[in-house]
Amino acid sequence: MNPEEINFSDGDLMDVEIKTDEITENLPPKRVYGAVSDEALETLNELRCSNSLCDAKISVPDGSFNVHRAIMSACSSYFRAQFTSRVSTPHEDKDNYKNQVYVPTISASIMEEVINYAYLRKCTINAENVHELWVWADYFGILGLMKICEQYLIEMLTPENCIGLMGFARTYPLKDLYDKARNYVMRYFPDVVCKSKEILQLNIMNFYDIISDDELNTRDEDLVWKLCLKWIDEDPEDRMKHIAQLMLGVRLALMTPKCFMEEVKEHPYVASNEETKPLIVETIRFMYDLNVLNPTGGELTTPPLAMPRLPHEIIFSIGGWSGGTSKGCIETYDTRADRWVQISAEDPAGPRAYHGAAVIGYKIYLIGGYDGLEYFNTCRVFDASTKSWNEIAPMHSRRCYVSVALLNGLIYAIGGYDGNSRLNTVERYKPKTNQWTMVNSMNLQRSDASACTLNGKIYAVGGFNGHECLNSAEVFDPITEVWTRIPNMHERRSGVSCVAFRGMVYVVGGFNGVARLVTGERFDPASQTWSPIGELNIARSNFGLEAIDDMIFAIAGFNGVSTISHVECYVPETNEWMEAADMNIVRSALTANKIDGLPNKRDYIHKERNRLLEERRQRLLSNAVINVGANISESNASMVMAQENGLNEHDLLAQDDDVDVDIDVADIDLQNLNIPVGAPAIFNMRDNDPNPRFRNQARAHRFGSHHEMRRRF
Repeated sequence: MNPEEINFSDGDLMDVEIKTDEITENLPPKRVYGAVSDEALETLNELRCSNSLCDAKISVPDGSFNVHRAIMSACSSYFRAQFTSRVSTPHEDKDNYKNQVYVPTISASIMEEVINYAYLRKCTINAENVHELWVWADYFGILGLMKICEQYLIEMLTPENCIGLMGFARTYPLKDLYDKARNYVMRYFPDVVCKSKEILQLNIMNFYDIISDDELNTRDEDLVWKLCLKWIDEDPEDRMKHIAQLMLGVRLALMTPKCFMEEVKEHPYVASNEETKPLIVETIRFMYDLNVLNPTGGELTTPPLAMPRLPHEIIFSIGGWSGGTSKGCIETYDTRADRWVQISAEDPAGPRAYHGAAVIGYKIYLIGGYDGLEYFNTCRVFDASTKSWNEIAPMHSRRCYVSVALLNGLIYAIGGYDGNSRLNTVERYKPKTNQWTMVNSMNLQRSDASACTLNGKIYAVGGFNGHECLNSAEVFDPITEVWTRIPNMHERRSGVSCVAFRGMVYVVGGFNGVARLVTGERFDPASQTWSPIGELNIARSNFGLEAIDDMIFAIAGFNGVSTISHVECYVPETNEWMEAADMNIVRSALTANKIDGLPNKRDYIHKERNRLLEERRQRLLSNAVINVGANISESNASMVMAQENGLNEHDLLAQDDDVDVDIDVADIDLQNLNIPVGAPAIFNMRDNDPNPRFRNQARAHRFGSHHEMRRRF
């Protein structure tokens, strides 16, 4: 007999004694919950539609519906009360009064959807009926339908309707919808300004509540001010009186000087209101550093008109190499305050460098890498919302110097070095299944390359093949799963970084086999051509690169001599790299990735925002003497150059690319500005040095934040 086949006869079963008491006596009591099947719900609805077993009728002005009292009562507190608690009047049929309910003002189409939900737990919801459907669901006490309508409203948020939905949620109220709609307004404020007409219909309280919020996602305060003017223009006679209050909500000192002088200071709404004058004077003080260098004052506090708003995107830099060892440190970058913040949440599994990273939601996936001893195929994930670490499935290959890209929710690990050879293999991770699968290999071996995603394709650029640095690049199409060569870059680049930005692939820095590079170039997929971009201030390889706030940030790296903490940002409008705040820790071989919309973003931003002005003053004071001395030497050198070249002072001024907006000094009471005697005229300094790196550094000393510099140039 096959031992796997066991046959029982009736006699055998009769002899088996099962003592159920012994089995169940130690088990805790358990309630079993069941759910009505879809089939049962469909059957009940079919009975209703065929008027079978129906025992009640619901009438509306333009129709009536046969229903079962038990079904409607189970779903709705309103109908339960109607069918069980009504008292007949002398004129009503005593046999039928409890079986009929008349609902005035509701349409038959809405009533039908309410009944469909009661029977099927589903109904048809669209943009035309969702508001009315929610109101009647609330009236009937159908909580499930109310929740479904609210979720539908959340999912249909757009720049055009978010203000209206926020008002709808405020009226009823719907806390979840209100919070989501308000967050949408804050996050997509520039789009809301362009597309929403409803924002101009808000009352002063609700309008000011939006423009004054620290969460407002704008790096352009000019936009906020222009919205204020549009809001007043809707009803000037009634709204012009609110101009001073609106100015308190705008970060006036963070506007461009040109816009402030022409559209704020000189605007008729402002000029005709006495309450606005102190705000104008205080803003000018801040814009032109008139308070900052006052040696007699105490510690300065950043005024509300200059307080940077909170960022909606935060850069996370994790791991790296420094001092001959790998690092596990985490720093985040607050782009609005221009500060790096150290985060105490290092990976308990240990540090890694020369790894790759990708972001999905609030999670950062660290792929491969090296710790000084071992080449990793392991992968870790950091959840920024909970500050927790977890292990995920390992890759098929060990990969150091790996390039990583995210496409369609899948993570691609591309090339790298396994400790023996450079790789052209590629594998793909699916978070839902926690599995890596191999995909088609690249045309070339690449380690120390870089990859990014643009227009639904992955671009891999540069790298090292074990013999030479590469200037080649290729693109992966997920539909055909084929890698295709594209035109070569202008320079060979290993230890390079790339990022998708404004519809192109930007490639920056790296090592060409001889020296670290300051050059960069960008690839246009439409024309299939490479073109150069402005040069970095500091050459670097193995650094972080990320696009945020419509700029590209180059973070730390190796300059050919040592690891650095230096950070700079590329401003596309000027095709220049500007200085940004240095990291707290020098390192190379790190990753830099941004996370958008973190619910706990305040854990990762600069906390002492009220000290930003004091920090700026200390920076200016420490450089004031050097700057004045440099100005004297520069002035002498300029006069010599002018004499030699036949140039006059007007010619020199015309060549100056750092001229501030002219101020009508006659309109300002200079005696009340407390300018210290002999204070260096920082706001009139000229940065005529032809060296762009020196000029940009001088601008950083002068203005501080790269955002402030961008506003002036």
